[in-house]
Amino acid sequence: MLVTITSIRLKNPFYFFILSYLALKIHFQLKKNGFTAFKKKGLGNLHYTITAWKDEEQMRNFYQQGAHLNAMKKTSQIAREVCTITYETDKMPDWEEAIETLKNGKKFRY
Repeated sequence: MLVTITSIRLKNPFYFFILSYLALKIHFQLKKNGFTAFKKKGLGNLHYTITAWKDEEQMRNFYQQGAHLNAMKKTSQIAREVCTITYETDKMPDWEEAIETLKNGKKFRY
């Protein structure tokens, strides 16, 4: 399976409300598109997600359309930094492993 780990560091804590609204719409899209697993956590300005997909096609069909694509277009308005990494694995990482793996991810600064 493919696992994608993402972090988003908000410009300020008040953007959490916008992030939550976008995340709710993305969650509905996840349920429609099918996914293997999903986890999220965050506090203050820093938030994380982990998603698992059966293959690259399923993952691309999700992130290149709908609510996720719309949210990506708004990222520069609310985020200071986004970091993401996708890799193949046999199991979902725990949070400690995910955060450590994310250190090797691609960073986008706004």
